[in-house]
Amino acid sequence: MARTRVRNSSLLALTLAAGLALTTTGCGGDTGSGSASTAPPASSGAKDSSPVVVATTTWEAALAKAAGAGDVEVIVPQSVQHAPDYDPKPSDLAAVADADYVLYAPFEPYAAKIKEAAGSDAELVEVALDNDADKAKAEVARLAQLFGTQDAAARWTASFDSQYAALQKGLKAKWPQGKRPTVVAQVFTTWAAKLAGAELAGTFGPEAVTAKQLSELSKTKPRLVLDNAHMTTGTVLPDSGAEQVEIVNYPGTDLDLLAVYRQAAKTVETAMAAS
Repeated sequence: MARTRVRNSSLLALTLAAGLALTTTGCGGDTGSGSASTAPPASSGAKDSSPVVVATTTWEAALAKAAGAGDVEVIVPQSVQHAPDYDPKPSDLAAVADADYVLYAPFEPYAAKIKEAAGSDAELVEVALDNDADKAKAEVARLAQLFGTQDAAARWTASFDSQYAALQKGLKAKWPQGKRPTVVAQVFTTWAAKLAGAELAGTFGPEAVTAKQLSELSKTKPRLVLDNAHMTTGTVLPDSGAEQVEIVNYPGTDLDLLAVYRQAAKTVETAMAAS
């Protein structure tokens, strides 16, 4: 039976090359709990069975699962709020050694070190992490082409389109006074503004907001500030009257990518009602 596994054990740290440079990107938290088991979906490609995939975080893993991979293992525990901060464990190497594909993001440079140390023949695949609906679907389609699981990905995409449209419709019905809300968003949460059908008046981050930015963003008189849950710089527009909410980017251990959109919709809906 195919497996979807999430590693949460605490082991001795693996010593990797010193001076590894880390850059920042969108970070998030947990949207679910517990691991899920899934049977390998039907494949229209050359592969006879679902590939074994090791993903650095739940975000890459959720994209792989959406693409049709039924055996997915996650390296970075969900308790790690910022993936580049993770120090790989010796047991991670065993998982990589058996993988067909190792999925990582550009801001996780340790992924190549993991594969090299494990002596794995797995194909190392860089994944673009962006919850913009069109970009997420494109990445799912690309991975499905790689895995040979296009039929499963097509089914997921059809479900995604249906649920995404329903979330958009529901949020539009909750617009205050029936008017499109004006928002400002952290650069990695603009997708949530798009989901809400909001008018995006400006962006900030990932660095701290400067005095000039504060002045410019305040002039837009936003109703909502969409902050990044795990890269927050505190209250962005104090005394502006704008409702600030935290948007989560990373799926939970169930690897349900759609849960990220459902949670964002609920968060924004609650904020609109309170603003």
